[in-house]
Amino acid sequence: MKNIFRTAYVYVYNTFAGKLCETDDGYSFSYDKTYVAQGDNRPVSLTLPIREEPYTSKTLFSFFDGLIPEGWLLEVVSRNWKIDPKDRFSLLLVACKDPIGNVSINEEEKL
Repeated sequence: MKNIFRTAYVYVYNTFAGKLCETDDGYSFSYDKTYVAQGDNRPVSLTLPIREEPYTSKTLFSFFDGLIPEGWLLEVVSRNWKIDPKDRFSLLLVACKDPIGNVSINEEEKL
């Protein structure tokens, strides 16, 4: 079993869609079983279509990495929260709680 270091809760249109986990092997993203069962929900990304099996990657999935700010805004986020710009998962957790678009990331599951 893989050790999970950190977990991000992923929401699509404020509906819980799944979990993004940082593991020993890299990263995994899995859709919530309820989200999959509803059938009419939208995928997090076209590169991550809805399915029951988890996705795995050695690096942070490009869709999630693309949510992280760039340029001067990345510098501001990194400086204000004292996060190493190379720690992409921490940046995702801090900077993508209320991004532009339909996907949001939270450190804790909303109830």
